[in-house]
This record gives sequence, C-alpha cells and structure tokens, in this order.
Amino acid sequence: MKLQDLDIIITSPPPPGWGGRYWILVKVTTDTGVVGWGECYASSVGPDAMRAVIKDVFERHMQDENPENIELMFRRVYSSGFTQRPDLTVMGAFSGLEIACWDILGKDRDRPVYALLGGLMNERIRAYTYLYPLPDQNMNDFWLSPEMTARAAAEYVDQGYTALKFDPAGPYTIRGGHQPAMSDISKSVAFCKAIRDAVGDRADLLFGTHGQFNTSGAIRLGQAIEQFLPLWYEEPIPPDNLLEFAEVARAVRIPLATGERMTTRSEFAALLRTGGAAILQPALGRAGGIWEMRKLAAMAECYNVQMAPHLYAGPIEWAANIHLAASIPNLLIAETIETPFHDALIKSSIRVDRGFVPVPTAPGLGIDVDEDLARAHPLDTDGLHLQMQEEPCDYANGNNFIGGSPVKE
Repeated sequence: MKLQDLDIIITSPPPPGWGGRYWILVKVTTDTGVVGWGECYASSVGPDAMRAVIKDVFERHMQDENPENIELMFRRVYSSGFTQRPDLTVMGAFSGLEIACWDILGKDRDRPVYALLGGLMNERIRAYTYLYPLPDQNMNDFWLSPEMTARAAAEYVDQGYTALKFDPAGPYTIRGGHQPAMSDISKSVAFCKAIRDAVGDRADLLFGTHGQFNTSGAIRLGQAIEQFLPLWYEEPIPPDNLLEFAEVARAVRIPLATGERMTTRSEFAALLRTGGAAILQPALGRAGGIWEMRKLAAMAECYNVQMAPHLYAGPIEWAANIHLAASIPNLLIAETIETPFHDALIKSSIRVDRGFVPVPTAPGLGIDVDEDLARAHPLDTDGLHLQMQEEPCDYANGNNFIGGSPVKE
C-alpha cells in the first residue's frame, strides 16, 4: 500500500465562526483505494500559500511511500532543506498529512487509531469548552460582562462540563508581551469571581491568555487571580522565549499550561527541562501529528506533566486529539468545540456526552466526513485563521477586547 493522491479542501465555517476563519482539510488516498482524512492547523501564511506548502510536502516526502513509515516521513520533513529544527508552517503541513496516514492505517487494519498507539487507556475523555454566548446573549456585550459570562458558565455546567475556559485579560498584539493595564487585571478578577460564584466547586476554571504579557506582567496578573484556584493559567507569555515560563511558574501558584503555538517535541522539551509548564496543550494539526505527540506524552510522564490537547480548529483535528487522549495515561482533559457545523461535518460520529467524549470504536479516526458539506463552504475571507492587533494595550481608556472568535455578520 502506498500513498498516491492528495486533495486539499479549505472550509470556512458559517457564523458564528467558532474554530477559526477556515479549516484546512486534507484527503489522502492510497493506491489500494483507502481514504484517510487529516487537518492542518497552520495559520502563519494564508490558506492559498499553505495549500502549496502541503502539496510540496506530500509530493516531495510522502507520495508513493507506505503510510506505515510515519517515522521515516517525519524525519524527511523535519530535516529537509538542511533544517532539523521546528518549522511551524512545514510541520503544520506534515501534521495534517500524518493524521491522514493514521486514519488510513486504522481503516486498512479495521482498528481504531488508538489501538495502534498502545491500546485503550481512557474510554471517556473529560472535555472542556470555552465560554461562548448563549443564544439570547449579545455577542459583543458578552466578552465584556462577568455577569453574562457567569450565566453561560452555569448553563455549561448544567450540560455536564466540569471545566470552563475564558480569556478576559485584554488584547493580543503584534508587539510582544506587555504589562497588563490595571483595568484588565481588575476585569480578570471580576470574571474569575463571577464565574466561581456561579459554578462553585462543580467546575474548574481555565484562565486563558494568549501570550499577551511580559514576564513581570504575567506574574502580576497571575498573583491577582490565584485566590480563585484556576486549574491553569494558559500561555501567559509569548512562546518565543520558553525559558521565561519557568520564572512565571516559580512566582504564581497556578499550574501553567501552554503549547498551542508550539511544534514538535523538541520545543516542548525546553519546558519540561525547566519546569516551565505543568500542562502541555499541543494542537495535533500543527505539533507534528499523532505519533510525535504520543512521544511527547511519554516524555511528559517522566516530569509528572499532564496533557490537554488543544482545539481551535475543525472536528478532524478534534478526532485526532481524542485518539491520542484515549491512549495515554497522563491525560488531564481535551478541548472541544460544539457547533452544528462541527457536528454535521463528521455526521455526529463523535459527540460530547455530559461533559465527556466517548471514544469512537470505528476503524481509523472513527469519523464519517461529509465531503460535500466541506466543499459547500469555500473560503470567503482573505484573513488568517487567527490574527493579532497592531494597536498597543490602551492604559487610559481600557481594552474592550472582543474575544473568542472572528465573528461574521
């Protein structure tokens, strides 16, 4: 069996757009007719440029290769061009293609992917969700209102979720880490208090940031919210200086979580060596694929570090995350996104049940992709999957940051 054909589908999810502006889906077919699906979580270049990168990686390093030879193909891609170092764009391309290889192998052997990774460790995966507006809540007001967010939190807990993520701490800017405005610190405390009061001890609070702060600013904010006992403080500083995570970890009594913007185990290894993170959050469509992150999970075990696969993408990457989560002993939790479009794209083949994801038992990734639906929603924007603002933090007037997602009118 050899990898033969590649098709790339750029799907733009309909409003409200949870999961990003677009999803890059790959369909790989073998010479024996077995089809595998993957998803590339890559956004440092536009989707048309990314399509060319995926095609080049496939044709140069994977086409006509046996899909079993994942280690060989990874080494080709990782080392190509005299690199042998993490490359976010190239690894984003490979990651989706690698996920498709596992889907092929599982289907060919009539086994779910996790059975090929060491077997089933976790039959039900604890899930968490971002706090998104309820149907009757105004979207723009929601991101700025602790009270509205707290009401949504209570509703999600009633649905069975035991962990909720929110990110009220201000803008993501191109300028690197900054000191938070005092108003952003006060707002973060208010959100934590309102949500904790609403859910009590029925759910963990997951405090999200996206690399907004410099080291001392991250410490100031982290110390202000310690009293609410969040389960994690996510990516408080930019991922381009991994050694500084250890400084924040020593000063703040909240477990640090990070990883959505990192790729390959070599980047994560810096955090493991320094004690900079207690929870790793790889996005499997970017971080090197399923096998590379299975290696990372084994490395993390040696440091008593847990895994929490990240998701801000479509349901094919989610399926890959679930199979990794099912196979590892040091799983903490996995992110999920529930929208009708996510569900329809995989024909309800994986779903959340009372805050947990039952692991699929069908061969491969265990999903049934609605290819016609994916093609019926072509890209309708020239923006990147996620974007940063150019304006700096506003210390005088406050930061009315609209979080969560690119929203389409």
